Amino acid sequence: MKLTIFAATGGIGRQLLEQAVAAGHDVTAVARNPQNLPATPARVVTADLASAGAATLQPAVEGADAVLSALGARTKSDTGVAAKGTKAITEAMRASGVRRLIVVSAAPIGTVPSPGRPHPPRHDPGDGFLLRYLADPIVKRALRAHYADLAEMEDVLRDSDLDWTVVRPPRLTSKPVTGRYRTAYGRNIRRGLFASRADVAHYMLRAISQPETFRQTVGIAS
Repeated sequence: MKLTIFAATGGIGRQLLEQAVAAGHDVTAVARNPQNLPATPARVVTADLASAGAATLQPAVEGADAVLSALGARTKSDTGVAAKGTKAITEAMRASGVRRLIVVSAAPIGTVPSPGRPHPPRHDPGDGFLLRYLADPIVKRALRAHYADLAEMEDVLRDSDLDWTVVRPPRLTSKPVTGRYRTAYGRNIRRGLFASRADVAHYMLRAISQPETFRQTVGIAS
């Protein structure tokens, strides 16, 4: 398949790139700092998703069978890049006639309010007592701006007519790919506290050809 990967220098983006190339896909890697990409036969496009518009991104997605995005703020100054960048990506995809999009979000986002979902559920059905009442409130306070950005990014997808999938992992690790993980539609994974970046990438690539994941949020955990 012909794939376009956004934020290809990040933890999950790099895994997407390496696994997609190893699987024999024709890959276009989009990165703000392409010099940070590993040596790869992928086509490389330079773009800063904090400022790039749809016209800038259209050549990167033209002709793709699917687009995968690991876009998200890495520093406080990057806050807002997920929503803004994803909006530009979806507009470029519509202009190019590309429909399949898979993005990374985060496990707590189902309960984070956003302009499109001002009154989300108070608790995720997959979260246990400790996560709901102890860990989750602490993490949400610490990452309030980052999560608000991801929640708004999900609004962008729901407002689009694309065949999108949102993957919501919990705390990420650097463990190698195993292919052994649990997933669930529309909820987090009970007692699912960790997921490796490699396995998240593995699932994203696997989900490309699964129409049952279209317009779904998917919880994933080891």
